Amino acid sequence: MTLPWFKDFYQHIAQSPLSHWLEVLPAQLALWQQEQLHGDFNKWLKLLALLPKTEVSSVELLHKVEFGQAQDINDYTQKQLLGLFKQFMPWRKGPFYIHGIHIDTEWRSDWKWDRVAPHIHSLKNRHVLDVGCGSGYHMWRMLAQDPSLVVGADPSQLFLMQFQAIKHFNPDPRIHLIPVGIEQLPELKAFDTVFSMGVLYHRRSPIDFLYQLKNQLRKGGELVLETLVVEGDEHTVFMPQDRYAQMRNVWYLPSTKALTLWMQRVGFKNIRVVDVALTTTEEQRKTQWMESLSLADFMDPNDARRTIEGHPAPLRAVLIAES
Repeated sequence: MTLPWFKDFYQHIAQSPLSHWLEVLPAQLALWQQEQLHGDFNKWLKLLALLPKTEVSSVELLHKVEFGQAQDINDYTQKQLLGLFKQFMPWRKGPFYIHGIHIDTEWRSDWKWDRVAPHIHSLKNRHVLDVGCGSGYHMWRMLAQDPSLVVGADPSQLFLMQFQAIKHFNPDPRIHLIPVGIEQLPELKAFDTVFSMGVLYHRRSPIDFLYQLKNQLRKGGELVLETLVVEGDEHTVFMPQDRYAQMRNVWYLPSTKALTLWMQRVGFKNIRVVDVALTTTEEQRKTQWMESLSLADFMDPNDARRTIEGHPAPLRAVLIAES
């Protein structure tokens, strides 16, 4: 059985510049779906089916992601929604506002978007890819600019379910999350804009990753790359010996100058650093919707400039380039 979300996506791209993706994608997603049978997949599908149909009086995407107001529904339905949303914890990227329910996620992803948005090409009528999109928060903010299509790529089962739970309240046909990693994407060379925010440092081979991003862009398309960096010159690249802020899957943290050089070698043009900001414990923190450890637990309690391992505190940069 092909999930209806995927069928809708196939139909949407069949007559688009992405149509050649259909040569491999259905088989990949059939295999992915087959592999989900032993986890929480079926439980989450049942929970999604329990989400009540509601009348959404308003949709807000420009300044936040908000669908509906509290007064659209009765108290019973609101409690029902709250209980169902809690079943999809932990919520890491957001926040979301659904019928007066504030899903207060670990990350204030809206702050990152506010740093990125002023510097990008308008997304109107563009085909957009968000690699490592998480539960899709930034995709909804992209949708505010009236693109032709926004596609998120992230293999996480939970992120897909969270995305579908939110989309239930605004089933816009132009936004889709596809549970694949970038290494599974063919060289589509069809997207006008590709976002990669918070992914590069998780890749064992960052140069290959940059090539994979470039291979999704049409000639002249725009890459928006956000990642952890360190201070230094074009020769500075930091690789933690073991963990970084308690994360085992952090590999390479370049300086912005070294990262610019990497991107030049891959073939990107007009590369510019548009923002550099320290990640604070106000931007990433424990909440009622993400109750496990968060950034404050991973920093040196006596020195805010250092992680608990003694590494430089998380510094994030946004670079924009053309393919």
